[in-house]
Amino acid sequence: MSRVELTVNGRSVAREVEDRTLLVHFLRDHIGLTGTHVGCDTSQCGACVVHLDGRAVKSCTVLAAQASGGEVVTIEGLAAGEDLHPVQAAFREHHGLQCGYCTPGMIMSAVDMIRRYDGQLDEKTVRHELEGNICRCTGYHNIVKAILAAAGTMRQEDMRAAAE
Repeated sequence: MSRVELTVNGRSVAREVEDRTLLVHFLRDHIGLTGTHVGCDTSQCGACVVHLDGRAVKSCTVLAAQASGGEVVTIEGLAAGEDLHPVQAAFREHHGLQCGYCTPGMIMSAVDMIRRYDGQLDEKTVRHELEGNICRCTGYHNIVKAILAAAGTMRQEDMRAAAE
């Protein structure tokens, strides 16, 4: 057994878990955050993407014990109360989802992508970056549209904040 201590969505959590417990199962089964989905169990689909220490990771590829001491942000931690994160709002506005199973991982990947590229994205880059996230329902068109729209919104917000 290992004691895993993390900051998850700004809150300190600690649990005793089996050494082989994956981060995705720690989040879902041990602390009740079920927004992070288990899709393929082989790290192919991206439904389990969370941010670990500021980077997007597939939480089915990380042992909870490896993440101990780190900071995790899940889909539940993106919104500020009732105010959706700009990527969440863009997915809603541009209908970037159908069944919704892949949506948390897509959104978490998109937030990381926008951060890494400073919001300077084009369709080709977005499609390339999403290769690790599988959606079986959509043709990705509205997902890409949503990410590009969110990148624009976040760039404008950054420019306004810098001007103040």
